[in-house]
Amino acid sequence: MLIEVWTDVVCPFCYIGKRELASALEDFAYADEVQVVFKSFELDPSAASEGEDVTEHMMRKYSLSSAQVAAQNEQLAARAAEVGLTFNWRQAKSANTLDAHRLIKLAGTQGLADQATDLLMKAYFTDGLVVSDRDVLMAIGTQLGLDTDRVRQLLEGVEFAEEAHTDQAEAVRYGITGVPFFLFEGQWAVSGAQPAEFFLEALEQVWAETHQAQFITVGEERGGGCGCGSCSCGS
Repeated sequence: MLIEVWTDVVCPFCYIGKRELASALEDFAYADEVQVVFKSFELDPSAASEGEDVTEHMMRKYSLSSAQVAAQNEQLAARAAEVGLTFNWRQAKSANTLDAHRLIKLAGTQGLADQATDLLMKAYFTDGLVVSDRDVLMAIGTQLGLDTDRVRQLLEGVEFAEEAHTDQAEAVRYGITGVPFFLFEGQWAVSGAQPAEFFLEALEQVWAETHQAQFITVGEERGGGCGCGSCSCGS
């Protein structure tokens, strides 16, 4: 089963939603048959690379007061804590995430996209690091076990930028306006940081839909049978 996930590393709901999906997969009988592919979605492609205090950023972008920003972020921090995540929002620094997405793409070539996404989200939400900072990205690359020269080459160029932009364009075609967005088998969509129970139900439903038993008739059919409309249909 393929699950495509559009996400941004500075989106709190993406951090929570990713953890909820992971929790659901732990209880899903066919988790080994599930492939999760992360897709890039920049919430603010025009964001500066230097990093901006998240309170000031939200006040400016959404015309909120500092009290309103605090109230919203405290609610998010509480929700994150429910799934074992730490959101130190007072030290968070909003920043451009294109290079972070490019690093995830590079990590993905070695099957490490999931781990890269986790480390980048932790860097932003828990450690208060600027995820556009080259030193931060180099350090995360090292934690992932990626070749240092390879990561430096990535950050000095534009590799995987086109792929990241393609992901964003694909999201636009699908009508995706917010993240996280989960697409199961290219057909079934789940939007937002849903609870693990919801994801587990979605996993089971999609699995059932895509793995319906196929029967091969053996020998000549002679007996009668009931079909919907001819006898009765059980549920």
